[in-house]
Amino acid sequence: MHDEDRKLIPWWPDAGHALSVSRTTMYELIRSGELPSVKIGRRRLVAVRDLDAYVEDQRVIGPGGEAA
Repeated sequence: MHDEDRKLIPWWPDAGHALSVSRTTMYELIRSGELPSVKIGRRRLVAVRDLDAYVEDQRVIGPGGEAA
């Protein structure tokens, strides 16, 4: 496993903070499967690469075919 594959945000509230979204939005993103997570014990963890992928998927393409 590569180092990048092992990097995790320690807890979903930290991931929510990184995305600047509310607790409710984080619950919905994780519950809907839009944002993958792993449950270890009582904690829900989100991989940094999954946060990056989610943000990339949210990019809006402008009229000229360029990302806005």
